[in-house]
Amino acid sequence: MLAVVQAIPADSVRRVVREVFARPEYEWVETIRRHWLRDLWWAFRDWLARFSAAHPTGARLLFWGALLLLIAILVHLGLTVWRIYRSTVAAPSAPVPGAPPVLLDARSHLARAEALASDGRYTEALAHRFIALVLELDRRKALTFHPSKTPAEYAREVRLGDAGQATFAGLVARLYRHVFGAEPVDEATYRDFGTTTGALLQHVVSN
Repeated sequence: MLAVVQAIPADSVRRVVREVFARPEYEWVETIRRHWLRDLWWAFRDWLARFSAAHPTGARLLFWGALLLLIAILVHLGLTVWRIYRSTVAAPSAPVPGAPPVLLDARSHLARAEALASDGRYTEALAHRFIALVLELDRRKALTFHPSKTPAEYAREVRLGDAGQATFAGLVARLYRHVFGAEPVDEATYRDFGTTTGALLQHVVSN
């Protein structure tokens, strides 16, 4: 048997081995896992390369258009994040139980003033009555309301003509005298203050 093997030429053995391993079942090829998204990206890159070669101007326009779209998306995202922040993180905290209500308009301050007056707390009622007047004048564009302003600043700013401005200054003087000067306030004083504010608002309407 050894003699038979030795009698076979080496070239013939190598040729047979090559033929055998050249068959498809012996084809050793590394299998690459393909994904449709990656195939789509490669196809898009190939299309983009062909488009750039065939239409250079169109490719530049496409690039700048995509850049502007990206900027618009980023700006929209930033605005959305800011609105979410303002409505959640930066939103005012919930009112504390037992704390006085937050009053935002003239009608609310008038209602609060009447409630305080009915309890005999006329000095506090007078302050709310004045704030209601200021808010109403702000609504009518006669002045600009801001929580940091003092009554004296409103007296200098208000635009009511000479007579109306004098009346407003008189209300401010009475407010300082009663609220800051601790001069007692009774129901008649409070009602007279309210009557004067009402007449002042009628003066604004008539003008």
